[in-house]
Order: sequence, then structure tokens, then C-alpha cells
Amino acid sequence: MRTISGDHTVALLRKGYALLPDLRRQAGDPTVRTRLLGMRVVSVCGPEAARRFYDEDQFVRHGALPGAVQRTLTGVGAVHTLDGDAHRQRKSLFLALRDPVAVKAVVDRTAEEWDAAAKRWQQADRVVLLDEAAEVLMRAVCAWAGVPLGDAHARSASADMVALVDGFGTLGPRHWRARLARRRAEQRLEDTVLRVRAGRETVAPGSMFERVLQHRDQRGDLLDARMVAIETLNVLRPAVATTWFVAFSAHALHRWPALRLRLQEDDEPFAEAFAHEVRRFYPFAPFMGALARRDLSWDDDVVEAGTLVLLDLFGQNHDENLWEQPYVFRPERFLGRRPGAFDLVPQGGGDPATGHRCPGEDIVVETLKTLVPRLARLRYDVPEQDLAISLSRMPARPRSGVVISDVRTGG
Repeated sequence: MRTISGDHTVALLRKGYALLPDLRRQAGDPTVRTRLLGMRVVSVCGPEAARRFYDEDQFVRHGALPGAVQRTLTGVGAVHTLDGDAHRQRKSLFLALRDPVAVKAVVDRTAEEWDAAAKRWQQADRVVLLDEAAEVLMRAVCAWAGVPLGDAHARSASADMVALVDGFGTLGPRHWRARLARRRAEQRLEDTVLRVRAGRETVAPGSMFERVLQHRDQRGDLLDARMVAIETLNVLRPAVATTWFVAFSAHALHRWPALRLRLQEDDEPFAEAFAHEVRRFYPFAPFMGALARRDLSWDDDVVEAGTLVLLDLFGQNHDENLWEQPYVFRPERFLGRRPGAFDLVPQGGGDPATGHRCPGEDIVVETLKTLVPRLARLRYDVPEQDLAISLSRMPARPRSGVVISDVRTGG
């Protein structure tokens, strides 16, 4: 383990995703000790490091997630901040997202919403795909989860979900837009919870929303209305965040148009490989953090108790020791290869059922498998625009959001 002196907070804002890989190259070591925001930080990368990072006997999440992220992306006190039995009790809520029947229901509804939206896009002069796909995903996941939405609020509600994701990696205007969006989204859902519990509104029996409403904590108490809102948003928000991967998929099809032909052929294994490669190649979550539960022996060194350890997700997904030609977009690398729990880590690593890996990952992959062939079959023009993806912006996105025009379906 090498130490690189100085505080690299300003460098993080300037370099974004590239900072931790740059520090490792500078150190010539996969494990680097430095400082961020004045805190002791150890950056780690690789499958074995990921395996240790998700070992609850060695690391805790409580206190590791910055308040700025909780107030934008996850919500204060959400499942992401819990450990041990409290985490497993709350996490049980979300395991329905891994049920193949539920996954199919969400994806089928998403396909219906996409097909309806594609017909509307034919009447539009231009379509910003990232925003339009977000509304498709918001409508679909709310319908499946039993969360009241309504046509009049679909656009604004999906825009709030996009803002929550778009503002987690910055301290500027995007951060404050995200905080306002969270306040609006939480308040809408909290008001709905209060109406349901007062008997003035009903919720679909057996729905995900009902599961959250009826969930009890370790003491046997129902979650309060605000926490029901927060955890319901933690069902909706990750599904809508798939719009980033849809936009990245469109970006990939524009850069490598030959891939479009194979995706048009309903080649399901290739569509799945394409989905994995989009999640590997394009930058989304930069890293994840946890605190050392106790003094840990690491690479003949000691990580002191309370040290913030960052698992470099972007760096690992582009590690030449794991991926041949990691900066080449090549879906074929995943044909016949099922990603391991600790190698491909765009949404974290480990077991979603027991650890901190996103339980909605299956929905993300299946959604992309369904939408990307539809996108490949859709005919449209790509007008002049700025499609640059800056690694200094977290989360990264095509600057234009991927604008398409003259949309045609069929034929």
C-alpha cells in the first residue's frame, strides 16, 4: 500500500472518475492511501478487494455515506446506511425486485410504455432520449409498484427522479436541484402514505408500495410515513436511473452503428452481452465507501479502524488485469461469460440478497435487454449536438442527453 500525500478533494472535482485510477498509476500500487475532504481514505480495486469490502465483519456502512448523498440520492436513514440485522431486515423489503415474476412484470410494462412513447415521438420535432426514457421508466415502475402517478404528474415526477441521480456527485447547482427534487418527491409520497393510513386512499393489494407500507422494523414498529416515502423512492429511483444506460446505449449505437444490425435480429444472448458492456464501459457510479470496523491487515499494512475505504467501481470496470482492451467497447466479451459477483461492479458487488449490492440490478439488465433492440430497430436522425461524456462530471452523461429527430417506427 502506497501513500500519496495531500488532500485530493479539489482534484476529485476536477478529474472525477479518473482520480482514483490516476492515483493508483502514480503510486504503482492497486491500494492507495490519501485524503479526501480532510478524511483518511484508502482506495482499493479488484475482485479480492471487492470481496473484502462487502464483508460486514470487516466494514460498516453507517457513517460512510456523506450527508450530501443521503440528501439527494438515497434519503436520510435509508437502507444503504444500515448494517447487520437492521440492514437485512430492511433489505428484505427489496428482495421482491429479484423475483423473476416481478422482473418480468416490470420489464413487460416498460416495453409497453416504450412502444407507446415511440409513437408519440414521431410527432415531435426532437426528442431528448435521456429525458423521454426517464418518463417511460417512471410510468412503468410506478404502475408495477402500485404508486399513484397520473398522466399529469408523470413528466415532472420523472424529472425529479433524474434530478436526484444527477445531483449526487456535485456540490453546485445540480446538488441543490437534487435536494429540492427529493423534498418534493418525499412530500408527495408521504402525503399519500398519510391518506392511505387514514383510510382516505387505497393501495393495490400485494403491490410493492403495500409491502413498504406494511414493513416493520426490528422492534416490530411500522416505518413512519417519511421513511415509507424514502424507501419507496429507493424502488422508483434506481429503475428510472436506467435512463442513463439507455442514453449510453444510444451513444454506443451512434458510435458503432454495425452493432445495430445484430441487435435488430432478436439475438437475446447478444442483447444481454450488450447490456453488460454498456454498464461496464460507460461511467455511472464512480466508487462506493465503507468504514473499517476495526484495524485491518491489508497488503502488509494496517487500515486503521474508522478509515474510509473506497471501492473504485469505474477503475475496476476498466482494469486491464480483468478486461482485455478495457477501453474498447466490445459486447462479445460477455458472450458465454456470466459476470462474477466481484468483477463487474457498476452497481456494487457481492450478493444482492444479503449484502449492499443493488437488488434492482436484474431489472436494469432485463430492461436494457428489452429496450436496446427496440432502440436499434427505431429509425431516427441524430442532429448535430454535443455528445461528449466528461469524466469530470459525476454522474457522467452525454452532454446533450442524446437528441434524436425524425423518429420513424416500423419498416
